Amino acid sequence: MRAILVKDGKGPVDNLYLGEAPQPTPGAGQVLVKVKAFGLNRMDIMQREGKYPLPPGAPEILGVEFSGHVVKAGEGVSEWKEGDEVLGLASGGAYAEYMVVPHRNVIRKPDNLSWIEAASIPEVFLTAFQALVVLAEVKKGDHVLVHAGASGVGIAVIQLARLYGATTVTATASTKEKLDMVLSLPHGATHAVNYKTQDFAEEVKKITNGKGVDVIIDVVGQSHWHKNIDSLAFDGRMTLLATLSGDEVSKFSLRPILYKRLRIQGSTLRARSEDYQAQLIARFKQEALHHITGSSGDGQIRTYIHKVYPWTEIQDAHREMEANSNSGKIVVEVV
Repeated sequence: MRAILVKDGKGPVDNLYLGEAPQPTPGAGQVLVKVKAFGLNRMDIMQREGKYPLPPGAPEILGVEFSGHVVKAGEGVSEWKEGDEVLGLASGGAYAEYMVVPHRNVIRKPDNLSWIEAASIPEVFLTAFQALVVLAEVKKGDHVLVHAGASGVGIAVIQLARLYGATTVTATASTKEKLDMVLSLPHGATHAVNYKTQDFAEEVKKITNGKGVDVIIDVVGQSHWHKNIDSLAFDGRMTLLATLSGDEVSKFSLRPILYKRLRIQGSTLRARSEDYQAQLIARFKQEALHHITGSSGDGQIRTYIHKVYPWTEIQDAHREMEANSNSGKIVVEVV
C-alpha cells in the first residue's frame, strides 16, 4: 500500500515522502479501514523529528485521526461490516491507504459531515473533551481560560465550554487575526486576549470581577505557568496538555496551589489504554458528537478547516503547521 514515510526514520520536513509499506491485517477485535482523509497534529511533527516516544505496539507510520470506510472486520467484531463509513482515533498509522484500529475506536460517520470534516474531529475533540469535561469537570457558570485558542484543540475547547454552560470563555492567541477568528465563531469565545501584548492574568481578573477563572486548558507550559496560577480562582482546575514553550519553571511558590486549593493535572490521550479510549469515545458520542456540524452547518459545535492538502503535498502541510499560521484544522486527503 502507499503511505507517507520518513526517510531515515526521523528528520526534518524534507524527509517526508510518499512510498510503499506493507498493508496491515486486522487482528481479533480490530477493523481494517481504507483511509479517505487524516488530520494533522503537533505530535506528528514531534514524532517525525524523533521527539515523541511511541506507545507500546503503535505503528511507526504517522497519524492518529482519520475518516474512511471499513474494509474488513477482525475476529470477534460484529458491529462493523465492509463499506461502513467511519471516523476514528488510533495510536498511529493514519498517513496510509489502509490502517488497523481497535473496533471500539471507530465511530459511524454522521451523514452531515464530509470526509474532510469527519477527519478533523477525533483527536482534537476527544482531547478537548477529555481535558475540559472529564478532567476539569467544567460546569454551568464556570469561567474558562483557553490558551492557543485558534488551534484545533483550542477551538474545540471554546465551543465545548459554551455547550456546557460556561459564563465566560476567554481565549488567548498571538495575532489580531486569530483573536478576531475566535470571537467571530457562532459559539465562540466571549473574550480574547493577546498574550504577547497583554497580561492575561490581569485581563481575566477584570473579566471575572476579580474572581479568576475556574478552569484553564493549557498547551503552552513554562512561559504561562506563573500567570496561570495567578489567573485561577479558589478551587480552580487546570489541565496541561503540552509544554510548547518549555518544560521547566525555574522558581515558583507552592503557596497559591495550597491556599487556593488548586487542582493541576497533566493529560495525554495517545498512550491511554484501549479501554480508557473506548470509554472516552462512548461518552463523547453520547454527550457531544450529535452537536457537531461543519463550519457552514447550524450545530452548537462546528469543526473549522484551515486548509486541505492532497497527501502528495504532505511536506507543505507540515510546514503550515510548523509555521503556526493555522486557525482551525489542517487536513490531508488521500488521493
